[in-house]
Amino acid sequence: MIAAMRRTQARVRFVMGSALLCMAACSGPPRADLARIYNRAAMDHGPERNPIIVIPGILGSRLEAPDGEVVWGAFSGRFTDPETERGERLVALPMREGAPLRDLRDEVRATTVLEDLEVSLIGLPLRLDAYRHVLRVLGVGGYRDATLARAGNVDYGALHYTCFQFEYDWRRDLVENAKLFAAYLERRRDEVQKEHEQRFGKAKKPVRFDIVAHSMGGLLVRYFLRYGTDDLAETGELRPTWKGAEWIDRVVLVGTPNHGSLHALTELVFGVDYSFLTPRYAPAVLGTMPAVYQLLPRARHGALRLEGASESAPAVDPLDPETWIERSWGLADPREDATLAWLLPDAKTKEERRRIALDHLKKCLARARRVHEALDVPAQPPAGTELYLFSGDAMATPAGATCRADGSFLKVRSHEPGDGTVLRSSALGDERVGAAWMAELASPIHWSGVHFLFTDHLAMTKDPGFVDNVLYRLLEAPRAKPAR
Repeated sequence: MIAAMRRTQARVRFVMGSALLCMAACSGPPRADLARIYNRAAMDHGPERNPIIVIPGILGSRLEAPDGEVVWGAFSGRFTDPETERGERLVALPMREGAPLRDLRDEVRATTVLEDLEVSLIGLPLRLDAYRHVLRVLGVGGYRDATLARAGNVDYGALHYTCFQFEYDWRRDLVENAKLFAAYLERRRDEVQKEHEQRFGKAKKPVRFDIVAHSMGGLLVRYFLRYGTDDLAETGELRPTWKGAEWIDRVVLVGTPNHGSLHALTELVFGVDYSFLTPRYAPAVLGTMPAVYQLLPRARHGALRLEGASESAPAVDPLDPETWIERSWGLADPREDATLAWLLPDAKTKEERRRIALDHLKKCLARARRVHEALDVPAQPPAGTELYLFSGDAMATPAGATCRADGSFLKVRSHEPGDGTVLRSSALGDERVGAAWMAELASPIHWSGVHFLFTDHLAMTKDPGFVDNVLYRLLEAPRAKPAR
């Protein structure tokens, strides 16, 4: 009898527990009432509130030719087809033997941050969200975007000066774009100071900014924080001056590949189809872009190894030009000569085209190595400048690849936690990878706080945990006093 009663009670508990789990699964997780939590703080637009700047990642700015043709940012209407001769030349950056990367310029310009991306399927226009969710989150927090206000897309009334978007040519060197970011900050500071004088009677009030940067945009702002507008000497010791920290209080990095991404390697080798709706970008076209090399993983973390080599054997260095030349990868691939013939119409022979391409490859790899060294110097920011990270760690993300000595084979062989594109360890800048294990994080980046999300690289800004926590960081979290 007692045993029967216990079995009955157990069945009842099981049924009730199953019902509760089903109800929870069907109703979804509870959501924070953001309006109730943040409305009062969001309505406080006094002169002490920092304006926000959104910095997108690679592919996150719309690129246009001088005649208005969209080079990147739309795949319907009048857009550049990278599978045509003219299209490849517009998308790629120029190459010229012996010329420094900073002098290899074209007439393509970044015009705006991509709020969304237009594509076309069977003639029907579709729109894919890009940074709309970031701007929406900031809108919930009371930050009003100046670009959208000027365009007349949204009526923000008198509060349109509190949020800005930094568009930049994501193909180019991160250091070049950090210099452009400095000039952009000066212009925005002047605008905000004029608003402060008109609204509050405070002339030339000092202005500091908060930053929300996605993916590669986080590398750009990290370089600016550490070195300001200083360029990188080809050799010599690197000492962060923190000149950029004079402008910035709080930085929120979202999915930033602080130690690179294996995706950069595979795309430089194989080219890329960003989706089944979009055209293909050839390896030689991507290979003209210095920024893509600056997303490569570090050799010391062992992301690339020879097939069959032991774990104790030295890893293959993705930044060594001989790695690319010996394996005929990217710009060193003889099969890319048809693309090079389109990109280099003045080069008359295959040998001349190859010489120019290898010269460009070597310059891009050398620059990437120096940028990595600059970002990897351990250094603590001055008081008042805080770095917060949002990273994915619930999705299998490419972590290791193997190749053959002749380059006939390159394959992803291992995965580790991340957001599907950026490893958790890369976002953290985790130096324990490939080294002796220790319990505490070892990183050259001094994080003020880290938040982990359970979603992919592009969807993180839609995550309720991101929305709630980023609004707290920007609106309510106590701030350290800037160094003087």
